[in-house]
Order: sequence, then C-alpha cells, then structure tokens
Amino acid sequence: MKLFSILFVFFISFYVNAQETKRVLFLGNSYTYVNDLPQLLVEVANSVGDVVIKNQNTPGGYSLEGHSTDVVSLNKIRQGTWDFVVLQDQSQRPSLQDEYVEEFVYPYAQRLNDTIVKYNNCAGTTLYMTWGRENGDASNCGAWPPVCTYEGMDDLLRERYLFMANDNEAITSPVGAVWRFLREYYPEIDLYSQDGSHPSLAGSYAGAITFYTTIFKKNPTLVSFNSTLSPSVTNIIKEAVRTVVYDNLSAWYIGLRDPNSSFNITNNGNLEYAFTNTSENSNDFLWLFGDDEFSTDENPIHTYDAEGDYEVSLNVNYLCSNSSISTQTISATLGLENFSSEANIKVFPNPTSGIINITTSKQIGGDFQIEIYSILGKKIELNNVVSEEFNKRINIESLANGIYFLKIIDNENQFGIVKFIKE
Repeated sequence: MKLFSILFVFFISFYVNAQETKRVLFLGNSYTYVNDLPQLLVEVANSVGDVVIKNQNTPGGYSLEGHSTDVVSLNKIRQGTWDFVVLQDQSQRPSLQDEYVEEFVYPYAQRLNDTIVKYNNCAGTTLYMTWGRENGDASNCGAWPPVCTYEGMDDLLRERYLFMANDNEAITSPVGAVWRFLREYYPEIDLYSQDGSHPSLAGSYAGAITFYTTIFKKNPTLVSFNSTLSPSVTNIIKEAVRTVVYDNLSAWYIGLRDPNSSFNITNNGNLEYAFTNTSENSNDFLWLFGDDEFSTDENPIHTYDAEGDYEVSLNVNYLCSNSSISTQTISATLGLENFSSEANIKVFPNPTSGIINITTSKQIGGDFQIEIYSILGKKIELNNVVSEEFNKRINIESLANGIYFLKIIDNENQFGIVKFIKE
C-alpha cells in the first residue's frame, strides 16, 4: 500500500506525544481525600508537562465492598471514559484474617474490576496499596497478632494488594512500599498525621509521586512540583519512588501487559522479503518498509522496486494508546555483481543497441531461464528470447539506454550473473 491520508490515523494511534493526558477515577476513602491526593497528582503531572483529568468518590471509611454497590461509584465507572480507575479499600480490611479477606475484600475487588472492564475499553484497574499504621493496628491486634506492629500490618497489606492486582490482571500503585522505604532510610520525614493512620502532606505527596510514576511510567525525578514541602524533602521522596517503583515497574505488574514490538526478516529471493511478527501483547500492526509503502497485516510479504538500504519499523498497539516500536535496517539486494562462473557465460555484442547473444561453455538444464534487472535492481520483463543448445538471443531494443544485469537460473538455482550495456 502507498502512504496516503489514512496513514495519519495510524500515526496518531502509534506515536505518543511528549505530553500525555490521562483520565483517572479514584474510588477510595479518607486516605485519598486527605490533602487532596488527586489534585496533588494533577499538579505533579502538570509540572512535567503531562495532564491528569481526575474525578473521585472517596467517602470516609469506605471499602471496596461499599463502592461495589454505591450508585455514585458505579455511575462514575459507567461513564466509560477512564484510562485508570483506582481502587482503595478501607485501611485495615485487607490486612485482617485470611478468611475475612477472602469473603469481604477479594470478591469486591473482582466485582469492581469486572464493571471497569465492561464499561471502559481502555481503562487499567489500579490497586492503591496503602500502608501499615504507624504503630500497628491496636484495635485488631488481640484477635489477629500479625497486625500488632507496623511491619506485620504493612506486610499483609502488600501481599493482599499484590494478590488482587495479579488476580484481576490489574496494576498496583505501591504507595505503601514507598512509605516503607522512607520509614527505613529517612525516618526524619514524618509521613503520618497525628492519628498515626492518615497521611501527612509528605505522605500524600509520596502517594502523588507514586501514582504519577505508576500511571505515566516516567522518571519521578523529573517532577518540579514541591507543594509546600521543602525541596530537600521532596527530592528524597522522588528518589525513593524512583528506586522502589520506576526502577522496578514489573514488581508491581506495571507494564507487564504492554505491547513489545519485535520481528524477524526472511529474504524469499530477489527483492522479496517476508516479515514475521514476534511481538507480544499486540493486536494492531503498522509496518513501514522504508520505501513509502506500508502494511497493516500481521505477517506481510513485501517486494522492493530497487536495491538499497531500507529502515523497516513495526509499530504494535494494544488497548488504545499503549504502543511499541522496533526498527531494523535491511540491505535489499539481488547480488547483481560481476563474477566468473564455471559456465563461462559471455554476452555479445556488449555494448549493443539491439540483439544480445548469450553463450556458455557447457550446457545448462532444460529449464534454463534468463532474468534482466536494471542497475537499481528492478526486474524487467522480456519475452523475446530465442533459445539454442548452448546459447540464447534476446532482443533488447525496447530497453532504455543504460547498464543492466543478466541473471541465468538453472532449476531455480542462480547459475551466473553478467553485466551488459544498452546504447
């Protein structure tokens, strides 16, 4: 296919501009609305030149179970315009006993995810991994000792949110893991408010940077927005997010299902090439062959008009704007160089303006064929060939003046190539 206006549509789908816009819906509770985490995310993204269009339903104390039947939450999901829908459970519930979590947490994460998938073709469900309380969960410690300490509660939260993400083919925004890193290496940064549960501004800022990195998959150290925090504190937080999240995206299932472009190339003979798609997680394909032609087939075959070096690219796409590009350079050639063959092929007269004679020192097989190519490698069809036992004659009067290559093929094997001049 030739490049024309329809190709513009493909470029819009496959090539991502430096500035990206993401629509994000937050379904959570006070852990989300304290310090207005969604708005912090908007400001963080703006400072890098990206855009977040956000909405939320975050009543205090709400759980995934509550959101699964809440009319406001369900109607927001059903708008069907979201790139990411963030799910956050009540702070304690995912850290409780196994039987409780299996009955009152996991099923509602699945129910919400099913609704998200049904109404949002492009949405990625995102589990908001929260954190252990500053000194553990005193209210549940007696009945469930693992939550008596921060570390025990935080371990369970991480385990359960990762399970929900994996079980629903979703991703995790590991805010709790960033908090854990900061608590261990930078304890002077107070992430908690006075109740030892809700986030301070620094804690919410860490959440916003984590969400930015999760959603855009970009280096958080590029962020220039500091809110009202000191640059020294925000720089530490951004470096923590880079270490925990950006450098380990796959640990949180981020990008695991993104398309990955790759392909193999096979020369079918002459200037015909077969391109085999070996990409992962892709359902739309755009091949650019480097000669102003393209294909949207999964495994195309393409013939070049002339020898030369061509940069071939495969752009693969999956789920709306997610795309991947890979490129290879091929040298398309017919191998039309002069060489001496054991058949001792000769052409005469050379140069000539009319009849060219071809002789060989030994007989070639009965289906001896001749092909003629221009100096650019384009095959030229000539039907006026007269055959004898050891030679052939070709009328080349119709050819334009110039240099040509003559290829002799015996039983589909190249037998010899010679150059001649039409004058």
